[in-house]
Amino acid sequence: MSTSAHSTAGPSTTDRTLTGSTVTDDLVEANVRYAAGFEDPGMDAKPVLRVAVVACMDARLDLHDALGLSLGDCHTIRNAGGVVTDDVIRSLTISQRALGTRSVILIHHTNCGLESITEEFRQELEAEVGQRPVWAVEAYKDADQDVRQSMQRVRTSPFLLHTDDVRGFVFDVTTGLLREILPTS
Repeated sequence: MSTSAHSTAGPSTTDRTLTGSTVTDDLVEANVRYAAGFEDPGMDAKPVLRVAVVACMDARLDLHDALGLSLGDCHTIRNAGGVVTDDVIRSLTISQRALGTRSVILIHHTNCGLESITEEFRQELEAEVGQRPVWAVEAYKDADQDVRQSMQRVRTSPFLLHTDDVRGFVFDVTTGLLREILPTS
């Protein structure tokens, strides 16, 4: 049974087993169909709205639809939890300094997987593979507080030029609504 909202990728798992194809094969085939009707939109890498959105990688978040965005409107940076890590700061710095963004929107969401694991995940990985990850899991129990922490990380980064328009939200995966989180004073 598929939990996908829609299935455009191709055959079912059973069909794939019989044919030897993979999900990646199906996605590449979908790309061929997409490219057949593709027309160059004639835009560059600078987002029209001069905004960067940092959000969780969760498959339930359709950011463009949820925010009313079109192709070329924003930069989208996604990771587990939507937390502001060193790599997110790297991407935001390039987005602002090289490509002209001025605003940052941070989006966490309800029922996030990072709320159900702990930093012990790193120790478990080390025990399993024999090497401890150099990265932090960035697990959290309170999405609101983690959004505040992420806003603070953006606002205090010496690498970012524009930190006056940084806003944070929690997306409700059951209603589709954003709830704004105010920073701590």
